[in-house]
Amino acid sequence: MPLVEIQAVPQWQGAFSDDAARRLPAGSRALADFAGEVLDAEVREVPVSPDATATVDGVGHRQALVHNRDAVLAALGPGGPVLTVGGDCGVDLVPVGFARRRHGPELTVAWFDAHADCNTTASTPSGAFHGMVLSALCGRSGSGAAAGVVDRDFDASPALERGRAVLVGTRVFDPEERRAVSDGLVRHVPPPADPAAVRDAVAGGPVYLHVDLDVLDPAAFDGTHYREPGGLTVDGLVAAIDAASQGRVVGASLTECATTDPASLQRLGPVVEALGRALESGR
Repeated sequence: MPLVEIQAVPQWQGAFSDDAARRLPAGSRALADFAGEVLDAEVREVPVSPDATATVDGVGHRQALVHNRDAVLAALGPGGPVLTVGGDCGVDLVPVGFARRRHGPELTVAWFDAHADCNTTASTPSGAFHGMVLSALCGRSGSGAAAGVVDRDFDASPALERGRAVLVGTRVFDPEERRAVSDGLVRHVPPPADPAAVRDAVAGGPVYLHVDLDVLDPAAFDGTHYREPGGLTVDGLVAAIDAASQGRVVGASLTECATTDPASLQRLGPVVEALGRALESGR
């Protein structure tokens, strides 16, 4: 019996780009199939909405995202750790929230991403939910005083504890996101993500690993929508994942793959293997 469960969540509505609806679902499915081959694991696809819907209360495609949230929740069960393969970063709203409820306030989330994903409905420049999802997991995606009004559709309950979200490899910040770091809501291990610093940042308690592939430098992997220079090498990302996996890993994700090219996907083999090792050790 495979030791890792893989769920493909081909959601695109959290990302705002001209071809997200085409490239992100296709990339999610291709990457999930590739991960299934690498890890000898069955892939299950969550039936998410393919539709575009209106921007409501500052969140683009809100109705579709709420539908998808409920579909992901229904797909999670009482089994072992799951590798969620998105789609956009918003697919991790439910898996991380589920892990927080299941494993308690000691849960730490290692958020490997070029972007901080800590905007709110008041600060977002686009309305794209994938740029707000970490704020939602910290219980503060809404607008208002200190951007702390609860958004009942998305804010995690219970939220991650202050400082229990750790940005790793992040190098692009909007002003609100810089405040999230300076205020201690989230912590930050900048590129090149020294493994010792990553290990120290996530030490103590269960760990969830979120990997947005744009944490990689475009020279290492260019199959993403948002290519930001100054990122990690594949070997550097693997070393950082291994460092973050010293504790009990209770879940993981791979997101924002926008390519189906087999040669490009092959570059991600060591990353998939590292996540597989982490999840198997957490069982």
